[in-house]
Amino acid sequence: MRVRKLLPFLGLFLFKNTFSQESENSTIVVPKKIYNTKKMITLPKIDGVITDKAWDHLDWGGNFTQKVPDEGKAPTYDTKFKIGYDEKYLYVALKAFDEEPEKIEERLSRRDGFAGDRINVIIDSYHDKRTAFVFTVTAAGVKGEELATQNGQNWDASWNPIWYTDAKVDDEGWTAEMKIPLTQLRFGNSEEQIWGLNINRMLFRKQERSLWQRIPNEVSGFISEAGELHGLKGLKSQKQLEIQPFTVFQYDTYEKEGSNPFRDGSDFSVNAGLDAKIGITNDLTLDLTVNPDFGQVEADPGAIALDGFQIFFNEQRPFFVENKNIFDFRFANGPDNVFYSRRIGRAPQGSVSLADNEFADVPINTTILGAAKFSGKTKDGWSIGILETVTSNEYAEIENNGNRREELVEPLTNYFVARVQKDFNERNSYIGGIFTSTNRNLTDDLSFLRKNAYTGGLDFRHEWHNRDYYIQSNFVASHVTGSKEAIQATQESLTHLFQRVDASHVEVDPNRTSLTGTGGRVFGGKRGGGNWRYWAGVNWRSPELELNDVGFLRQADEIRQFANIRYLWQVPTKIYRDANVRVRQLSSFDFEGNYNRMEYSLEGNINWINNWWTELELVHKPRIFLNTFLRGGPRWRYSEENYMVLFFGSDQSRKFNFRAGYIQSGTEQNNFSLTRYVLGFNYQPFDSFSASLTTEFSKNPNKTQYVGEADYGSVKRYLLGNIDQKTWSTTLRLNYSFNPNLSIQYYGQPFISRGRYNNFNYVNNSIAKDLNERVTWYDDNQIQQSPGGDYLVDEDRNGVVDYQFSDPNFSFVQFRSNLVARWEYIPGSELFLVWAQGTTGNVDSDRSLLGGLNNQILDNTLENTFLIKATYRFL
Repeated sequence: MRVRKLLPFLGLFLFKNTFSQESENSTIVVPKKIYNTKKMITLPKIDGVITDKAWDHLDWGGNFTQKVPDEGKAPTYDTKFKIGYDEKYLYVALKAFDEEPEKIEERLSRRDGFAGDRINVIIDSYHDKRTAFVFTVTAAGVKGEELATQNGQNWDASWNPIWYTDAKVDDEGWTAEMKIPLTQLRFGNSEEQIWGLNINRMLFRKQERSLWQRIPNEVSGFISEAGELHGLKGLKSQKQLEIQPFTVFQYDTYEKEGSNPFRDGSDFSVNAGLDAKIGITNDLTLDLTVNPDFGQVEADPGAIALDGFQIFFNEQRPFFVENKNIFDFRFANGPDNVFYSRRIGRAPQGSVSLADNEFADVPINTTILGAAKFSGKTKDGWSIGILETVTSNEYAEIENNGNRREELVEPLTNYFVARVQKDFNERNSYIGGIFTSTNRNLTDDLSFLRKNAYTGGLDFRHEWHNRDYYIQSNFVASHVTGSKEAIQATQESLTHLFQRVDASHVEVDPNRTSLTGTGGRVFGGKRGGGNWRYWAGVNWRSPELELNDVGFLRQADEIRQFANIRYLWQVPTKIYRDANVRVRQLSSFDFEGNYNRMEYSLEGNINWINNWWTELELVHKPRIFLNTFLRGGPRWRYSEENYMVLFFGSDQSRKFNFRAGYIQSGTEQNNFSLTRYVLGFNYQPFDSFSASLTTEFSKNPNKTQYVGEADYGSVKRYLLGNIDQKTWSTTLRLNYSFNPNLSIQYYGQPFISRGRYNNFNYVNNSIAKDLNERVTWYDDNQIQQSPGGDYLVDEDRNGVVDYQFSDPNFSFVQFRSNLVARWEYIPGSELFLVWAQGTTGNVDSDRSLLGGLNNQILDNTLENTFLIKATYRFL
């Protein structure tokens, strides 16, 4: 049945019991709780046991309220806490009562594992009602930290402060103690401080969350609704100074490559660098790194994109991950962002041409000589981030019969990012801006690169009616300069495609040396109060917008309109804990006014009473035109598409749990389709060991996959083919923790994607609705494959080859694995032992998927990296 026929029936679910439940969710006014702390008289030993007399003069806070699943109800077991302080530290004692202590989940993991029974202490020391420092301890004594921003909408676990904690299970439940240096918090200079405070407990086996300060589900904020910590008197700003030098020993082994002097079978290197954190004020911190090393960072997952666009990968390098929320400036949809830190230290963009008997050693990444990051938030609402980074000249070393020379493949480059935001209107509004610059020291050999790139942006958000309603907007402008060659290459890149044959609003100008573009979005809606949520808006990216020097931009020349409406069922029943349904609509146009896309979807998810869950999405796309599909050719019309996504899983609190997913897409005339299966397992047979395995398999046949283009006399032929593409990957993660500070982790992922082509065709009328009018198929008398593999086309059947193209079949294999032992021998100082294995290559596409994996992985010598990294943090 068509998705559009299902929508009216499934839409009835949206309105069932709507009015009765809405009436039950009238506005709830919750008074602010206050905890009055006192100065410590004597100091406790942080061992997790609350028996020190040091705690006796402090009052207990308690009387928690459920947040999940039965919001507003009393929790299964209560929780109590005490908070004290002195000139340098904040002290917290926690008591989690449990009448079945033998069932407490003491799951060990490495830092930030957030597994098992746990308690979060949430401190808004700015008291800006938008930002909080979150300290987490589990019943097993594992610590975790997060920086919560955007009033609880964003939780960043990359924050890694120095602090101390421990926990113990007893016959009444479990207890924990925390000792938090004031250097790790940010606060003002008032004689008596008032901080935001909340305590969150997770009773893991019941998946029950309870809060000290109740926050009703209908309330849109989280940090803004916290209680208050009073009694902090005479606190002085704590100047933070942390210096962390590191040393890395690395040994690589690989298969020797003939007479290549750069691939003789092994390499050894020693590296050293320095990281530092300096508290300029109590609010603002300067982070420095010199010659940073990211050798222990997990490898990127396998991926392949046949549409030609760049693939977005998340940042994993610690220096750039920490406080990344401050620099974030997403302005359109998807991953588009003014700042994308993966550009810094990227693979060199230049290449070398080798003659016979020449060999080259090309760097994998660009060396970051040094970086400085100044960031933080002041008590009066200024959020500030400044990043300055310099990457070095990178040279490829080339050898020819003992003679060596160097060729520059990446120039000396300076990257600068400045970000600022200011809260006002009692923290209900903010206005901000961003500026970035990329400046390259170019030579003639690298004149194809842009010399300078600048972006500037403004953003604004306003919330009202208890933060239930909001409006948000941002605006971006870019300006890039370079040689005529560089700017022409930018105009003709897949992001822009000014050479499109049917576009009248853009054209390639070979004499231009700069481009200037804009982008942005405006949207708003309702995010709290009752059960209804809705939002709508528009975003745009002008044809000349260019961000890819230090940002991420997939495609320019688009205007997109979107609208969403969502309904929440927040009161548990005998069947479910909570549920929601969302209806979404979007359309898009280019700047010539072409109507390119219309899309509707119905999405829903439900958490069942037994903690299982189900997610369903149905999508109907009656109109799909792509300006980029023919890569400079005319607009291309895809056939009408229907799309379904179904995922479900078991109770994640169990020792063994799973998730499974099925994705199915189909089009009119079977133009293309997608079938994808996902199956994942998590298993923790005992507290110190956990394992997860996720496997994915997809089939993606397409009768009109882009192959290339050719000249047929004075006519341009856009060549397509019927592809049978299959992709399979499996990701295995293992973790064994000896204690909260010593763990061993393994990550491994084989990945293979294979595509086989037949039934080649060429574009006839690219925007015809009927597939048979859109393309023309070659018959057996027009096309044949030569012994060398190329396809020869005799389109007019006169016995003379008119044009030819290469065999597009492929089979790409990648294997990545990391075995990492991590020991935090003292807080903030670590020792890493790493063994990484991997291979990347192409295999015979005639092989099966498993055969291709065996050929590239099991039958070949893998590349190995052995690494020892030691850090020591001076405080």
